[in-house]
Amino acid sequence: MRFIERAIADGRLRPGDRLPPQRELANLLGIDLTTVTRAYTEARERNLLHARGALGSFVSAPRFDTGQVVDLGMNLPPPPLGIDLATLLRHGIDQVLTHADIHALMSYQPGGGSDADRSAGAAWLYPMLGPVDTQRIVTCPGAQAALAGIVLALTAPGDTILVEPTLYPGTLAVAARLGRTLATVASDCDGMLPEALVEMAQRTGATVVYLNPTLRNPTADTMPEQRRDAIASAIEKAGLRLIEDDPYWALAGDAPAPLARRIPAHTHYIATLSKALSPGLRTAYVAVPDGAARSAFLSHLRAVTLMATPLMTSIATQWIHDGTAKQVLEGVRAESAERQRVAHIALALEGPLQRGIHLWLDLPSHWTATALTTAARREGLAVTPSDAFRPEPSGGEAIRVSLGGVKERHRLKQGLDRLAQLLE
Repeated sequence: MRFIERAIADGRLRPGDRLPPQRELANLLGIDLTTVTRAYTEARERNLLHARGALGSFVSAPRFDTGQVVDLGMNLPPPPLGIDLATLLRHGIDQVLTHADIHALMSYQPGGGSDADRSAGAAWLYPMLGPVDTQRIVTCPGAQAALAGIVLALTAPGDTILVEPTLYPGTLAVAARLGRTLATVASDCDGMLPEALVEMAQRTGATVVYLNPTLRNPTADTMPEQRRDAIASAIEKAGLRLIEDDPYWALAGDAPAPLARRIPAHTHYIATLSKALSPGLRTAYVAVPDGAARSAFLSHLRAVTLMATPLMTSIATQWIHDGTAKQVLEGVRAESAERQRVAHIALALEGPLQRGIHLWLDLPSHWTATALTTAARREGLAVTPSDAFRPEPSGGEAIRVSLGGVKERHRLKQGLDRLAQLLE
């Protein structure tokens, strides 16, 4: 089944191609006939193949509902192929209900999560940060709430936060709603420039810097080791506090250690399950510098949200402790790699395959980001224009293309093919 889907996505199998008879294919591959039969049956159920009686099985033309938008605009992890999330979710709920106090699950919870939740957070953060005292961990209902709580704890209305020229739109929204000013720091392809960071901090009086250094949203760049060392030194030199928003580190596979591992006393580190496992879990973990920082953060977080949802947080805790989270993460990584490969081919991208769940496409001169986004919408495609990521007008015209919002890989390919035609 995976081979069929991949061949269709690659264009090696095209609509109308006839597949070998099932028995012939089983003999050719040296596998059991029932395995081939199940694969053909599943492919037909997913509208990848259709049967023509005695003539055999043929690749189907892709079906496209013109009333439904192909979502290339929302960043979320793709459904991991071969993993039954429904079964895992049911099992997780059963385990939670077996071992938890039902009354506690349906009641108010202490802020920051239970001991078990924070222990799960420490386990999730271990690959990024190494051992972390659970007293430094706060369990939050998603990274956006965590970000708002940290900004409230570290800044006052009118304060300036130092950022890169393109950044996560949620940061723009938090700053706008809370009355904070964002000042951009000169950057290159490796990220923020250390000297420019120190100079801008001195010029503006800012004490807080926001960074998303791994598979950065939206550019998908990753800050290399040497630049991280230099930025960490600059932050210490300038006496700054860092908000390190790192939702994609777990998807990168080979990313350098976070800045929080270099300068933990200066850093509030955010890691969310929404971009690595599922947004539905609504769980993020924040590693704070110390107990005082934890108390300050929790008091301000309560102004945004009283607590994380106990049931979903408990499922996240169960999944991390029993290994399900690792299984799902590996599935998301594998599916993300396949989707990057599909996008690489469909959009004729140069260079090595990227990682993660999104792409940043610089546009040809005949398109502006706004015009292309509008044209794409008319074609049933949703993409995100570059101005959605910039606190001030700067840089060239580009769009972010997200690869996880479309459930079926072949439907994603169809959308990317249509986008490629628009770009041309």
